[in-house]
Amino acid sequence: MSTTAELVESAPGYRARHTLPLRVEALRQLKRRRTLVMGAVLAALPFVLIIAFAIGGGPDGGDRNGRITLMDTATASAANFAATCLFVSAGFLLVVPVALFCGDTVASEASWSSLRYLLAAPVPRARLLWSKLAVALGFSAAAMVLLPLVALAAGAVAYGWGPLKLPTGGALPAAETLPRLALAVAFIFVSQLVTAGLAFWLSTRTDAPLGAVGGAVGLTIIGNVLDAVTALGSWRDFLPAHWQFAWADALQPQLEWGGMAKGAAVSVTYALILFALAFRGFARKDIVS
Repeated sequence: MSTTAELVESAPGYRARHTLPLRVEALRQLKRRRTLVMGAVLAALPFVLIIAFAIGGGPDGGDRNGRITLMDTATASAANFAATCLFVSAGFLLVVPVALFCGDTVASEASWSSLRYLLAAPVPRARLLWSKLAVALGFSAAAMVLLPLVALAAGAVAYGWGPLKLPTGGALPAAETLPRLALAVAFIFVSQLVTAGLAFWLSTRTDAPLGAVGGAVGLTIIGNVLDAVTALGSWRDFLPAHWQFAWADALQPQLEWGGMAKGAAVSVTYALILFALAFRGFARKDIVS
């Protein structure tokens, strides 16, 4: 006896690739409260920093040895301010939206008991995962872009537009600033693909969205802790966290590709393995919720 799904699949005009269109999934995710709250938090960070610099009198100009860091040049120009916002957020804050969008996407459907109804529509399992993964990565990329864009706009008003002052000395011309910052943002997104893979894999394994999101953030923090253990030596090169600030090489007088290339290779490798595990496990999973 044929099932409902088999009858629909054999119906005239049915096309599996037309089920759960990306625009439908994107609109569903965009209207969710957590998406709006996350966007508001990221957009508010530059203004919080501007207020902090106004109250505290701005960066102090270096450490005890006179060495200047990126934070010390934060108020030099809008470009410096945007780079500083990336610096203070790349280690943790930008991890959260990636884990949230990728970890909540499938698990939330299971927690609402709507996952089995989507599959009964029928939406093929692989199609459902591809749609949700594409939208989750799209929202993650949007979060990465939102922060520096708001920082550039707010920084231009607060500190003016000008060349990017480098902590190592010298400056990048204003014409080169935007491409370099865009490269830095692109690398940060690629480096966060490991977190996306972890969150997405966990999202297919549990019915608890907070478990998937928290698990991905927790494992990312563990990676940062392990990278701080210098006794591991060269083994740290295989940790994605070891390369998370390699984007700073894009803000040098001479663009350095070595660290970013190694970091991207490590992140993409881990991410592909985790995405493959998610698709493989979900294809065999007994969906009861």
